[in-house]
Amino acid sequence: MTANSSQFYQYKALYKPNQLIYGQGQTVIITGWTVKGAIAKHLHPQDYAVIGQLYSPSRGINLLIRNLLFNPHIRYLVVLNATREDKNAGAGTCLLDFFRNGFEEGLSDNKQRCWVIRSIIRGYIDFEVERSALEKLRSSVECQEAKSITEAVNLVKFYGQKQKLEPWGLPLEYPMSTVAPTILPGQRYGHRIEGKTIAETWVKIIHRIKTTGTIRPTGYDGQWQELIDLMAIVTDEPPDFYFPEPNYLPINRDFLQEYISQILDDLPKQEGVKYTYGQRLRSWFGSDQIQQVIDKLLADLNSARAVMSLWDVTHDANDSPPCLNHIWVRIVDNELSLTATFRSNDMFSAWPANAMGLRALQQHIWHEICKHSTHQLKIGPLIIISQSAHIYDDCWENAENVIQSHYSKICASRDYADPAGSFVITVQDGNIIVEHMTPGSGEVVNCYSGKSATQLYREIAANSPGLQVEHAIYLGSELQKAEIALGMNKEFIYEQDKRLKI
Repeated sequence: MTANSSQFYQYKALYKPNQLIYGQGQTVIITGWTVKGAIAKHLHPQDYAVIGQLYSPSRGINLLIRNLLFNPHIRYLVVLNATREDKNAGAGTCLLDFFRNGFEEGLSDNKQRCWVIRSIIRGYIDFEVERSALEKLRSSVECQEAKSITEAVNLVKFYGQKQKLEPWGLPLEYPMSTVAPTILPGQRYGHRIEGKTIAETWVKIIHRIKTTGTIRPTGYDGQWQELIDLMAIVTDEPPDFYFPEPNYLPINRDFLQEYISQILDDLPKQEGVKYTYGQRLRSWFGSDQIQQVIDKLLADLNSARAVMSLWDVTHDANDSPPCLNHIWVRIVDNELSLTATFRSNDMFSAWPANAMGLRALQQHIWHEICKHSTHQLKIGPLIIISQSAHIYDDCWENAENVIQSHYSKICASRDYADPAGSFVITVQDGNIIVEHMTPGSGEVVNCYSGKSATQLYREIAANSPGLQVEHAIYLGSELQKAEIALGMNKEFIYEQDKRLKI
């Protein structure tokens, strides 16, 4: 049968079907971070086959290519690169490069054999997808970039007026392998993770979620592994930010500079962009909240009212709300800390950028207060509370690779100083004596005495519930050694951190 202009097609998505707007044409529209409805409202369903957003080259292109292979009636592709966010993400650029430049055999970040797109943006396609199918797709679909919504709409309408083309082949489907994570028992609510740098803290976060997180449906055609109410504390991030070498973070310095601008700077309203964090902080509610916080702390260094809110009750209950909801700045003992609350936080792909952007905001506030006053402030910790701290299922394999490569090294190089203090254990006059001392000065703040290791560690745990896990385990082993020495009628001599000796 010859195709004609009145023929309608049905696009069938194998992946992320509920995230798409469907039509009956032969053109796919990829909007990047621009809201897909911003284009759909200018078009008729007959003009396009489907409209979807492509956020990430590493997570999205592989699924998009599989969907295109399953829908061979698609003959045109319009990729919108309209906003700063679109360009920063790089997904649209990488997709365009697939059609323009092709691909080659290579290795993914997980060292898995795959097809690597020839692009400055890293993008992969599963190796089980046949080369011949990918080449056929590239030669059969006309791909064009649009740099504005108007240009995208005009391109789609132009393609929609063309004579319908026959499908370039039969639908192709390639099975995808899945990895079911092994989950250990653990708390679901309330977690505290601390690290000196954002990179170190991120690896610890990924390990905690992948070890004990609950697997739940996302509402976005997938699953995530989640912990609820995770508090991450970064204590010593350097002013110019630490990037490991080689860099295992999901961002680099070039991306970071653009992202920081999205948090610190106000941007004019742009069609298709619901908001940026900078807009919410600088102008959304009719005032510059960042400047208000600076002015408040300049007037009262001890104020507990230095608050910024990003949640808009008039819009956000029924629309796509910001993930970052609340920021609180506090100065205690001339140390400026910043606490941010996310209602929902992609901990693998987004958290490092979120943390660095917030640290830049913290540095900005600190600098402005120091510049306009005589206060000798230092920058304190960055605290991020992620109410839903999750890793999406399409990142599980990458997360496991990060853990295998870096978690043990971070644990081996960690600082064992416990903010709860230290303990000196001795055996004297038929009793085990434990002195609890403050960190740094070594002032004795408590003293325990008894003959039983069990009795003593229970008392210590009750009085010092915030002990680091390794410190608590260490104390248990030392107390048991002391009890053994005590029970051997002076056959053994106990000295802390040494083997028992006769």
